[in-house]
Amino acid sequence: MALFSQTSQQGFQALLWKCRTFWPVSRCQQLFAVSFNIHNSDKVSYYSFMTSSSTALPVDPKGTDVIPTKKRSEIDYEEEKGGDEDAKGIPEGKLHFSSSVGAPKKRLMSPVLSRHKFTNVQPPEKPLWAEEWIRLRESFWSPGIFEEVMFNRMVTCNSPIDVAKSLLTHVAKSNGDIPYNFLVKYLALCVQQGQTSEICDVYDIMKTRFKILESGAYNLLVRGLSNSDQWRMALTLLEEIKKIMIPSRTNYESCIKAASRHQEMNLAFELYHEMLAKDLVPTLDVLQAFFDFSRGMKGAELQKELFGILLYLRENQIYPHKTFMRSIKLWFESIPGGNWKGRLTNIKDSGQCPVCNHQLEDSDLTEEEYNNLRERIIRDVIHGTDTFRKTSPQEFEAFQTFVENRFPFDIVIDGLNVSHLKPRKMQCENLFDAVNCLAKENARLLVLGRKHMLMNSSNWKRDIMEEMQNKADFFFAENISEDDAFLLYATLRSGKHCKFVTRDFLRDHKACLSDSLTRHLFRKWQRGHQIVFSPSVEGKHINFLPAFCYDCVVQTTGDTWHIPYKDTFEEKYSYRVPRKWLCIQQKG
Repeated sequence: MALFSQTSQQGFQALLWKCRTFWPVSRCQQLFAVSFNIHNSDKVSYYSFMTSSSTALPVDPKGTDVIPTKKRSEIDYEEEKGGDEDAKGIPEGKLHFSSSVGAPKKRLMSPVLSRHKFTNVQPPEKPLWAEEWIRLRESFWSPGIFEEVMFNRMVTCNSPIDVAKSLLTHVAKSNGDIPYNFLVKYLALCVQQGQTSEICDVYDIMKTRFKILESGAYNLLVRGLSNSDQWRMALTLLEEIKKIMIPSRTNYESCIKAASRHQEMNLAFELYHEMLAKDLVPTLDVLQAFFDFSRGMKGAELQKELFGILLYLRENQIYPHKTFMRSIKLWFESIPGGNWKGRLTNIKDSGQCPVCNHQLEDSDLTEEEYNNLRERIIRDVIHGTDTFRKTSPQEFEAFQTFVENRFPFDIVIDGLNVSHLKPRKMQCENLFDAVNCLAKENARLLVLGRKHMLMNSSNWKRDIMEEMQNKADFFFAENISEDDAFLLYATLRSGKHCKFVTRDFLRDHKACLSDSLTRHLFRKWQRGHQIVFSPSVEGKHINFLPAFCYDCVVQTTGDTWHIPYKDTFEEKYSYRVPRKWLCIQQKG
């Protein structure tokens, strides 16, 4: 099935003899002959863009509705959230290839497209003749970017494939050229609509012409093939990608989902472990897919692998969202002969599960763990990072002396951070409300502030600051100082009982710790010591939720699993730990 109708073949062949490119002739002749039923004796030196759609374009009686190609250009892709954006959001930047076969070379395009969304541009609903495209182009306010804008809108509007092909034909006839980025956008449209034969044809063309594609095209090809009955081609393509670059997370996850859909779980887990070995972080979406597609399946090894995913959630303090949690629950309950039953619950303040009466793990560290963690944080985080780029050694020594003369504290507060709790209030009022709330039970408070807080201003009233200093100790650092180091030092120096208040997740500081065990202890200590802000129902008051006495991570005893979950998916890590749990018991 050819891209062009039979009556347009003579014009196409005429153009073939006029144009010459660097395409490998033998391969091009084969593909061309298959698409257009040309005998081997009919020599051609040019290969155009052809696919096997059954949709024929309108025939142009005057010209040659073909897609010749001389130059190459490329488009950059930004990989996000598991790769679904590959077909939806095609960035506007254009890149240029040299005329030799091989890897692309970049050349930036004018940023005009990135400044305009062109959301009011509506692609035609049916294929257009060349003259109709010319009239549309001439009426466009910037004809030089008309085709680029139109292809972007076709992807966004999910236009019919034959409409996109008619534009490709127009571009070829007008310019004698079909840019690479237009091919990729056409590929994106094919992937978006599940046009498997078109995807395969575009892939044949691209791999014949280019030794190496850029990552965005590979993402689209793998995704498109893995969602089709030709999904094993995606595995072959993945192997090809490995030879030239590290495959993206999107590449792996597309193949993992394809294998899982076809019940080839051993293959899916093989790809999963390969992905982890390359330090690629799996999305919750692909982790959930393992549980969805394993439902009702037998096998001790499969069960071990899925338990391993739950332990992965534990080690990385990852909280599944409600949909993922339900998949976990349904999988447990579907295990043949497993007798598992899951129920949703809220853990008591004591750490006891009201469903199974099991006591959750304590959030406290042992004395030895605590001392080791404190030493490591002082060595690796405070002295081993860029603390002293913004904080002078003299200032930090002065702070250490300050703490030594006044500790132990019960609560250490990141004053500047807390002062932004409610944007509509003065910063000093936010901090004042927090100090009053936390000082109710005669707790000894240390507030870490900045010197600009002492300057009477619209956000920092001197009388309010003086009143606060009667209720808490204050240390005012330089305005550019790194206050997280002060917070960690004062809290750890005050002892195991001391808590801290900040809305930061402190991820950078965990990353500075040199080994996984210490990072695990840091997160456990953080979960048990970070006091969380909780807005009141009326929104007028500041409330704080106490730190948990139990550890808020996935945990198991063998015949029970307790899994904390969040109501909604959160793209970024949060300092907030969930209050809702899934309790799963195995009945004897």
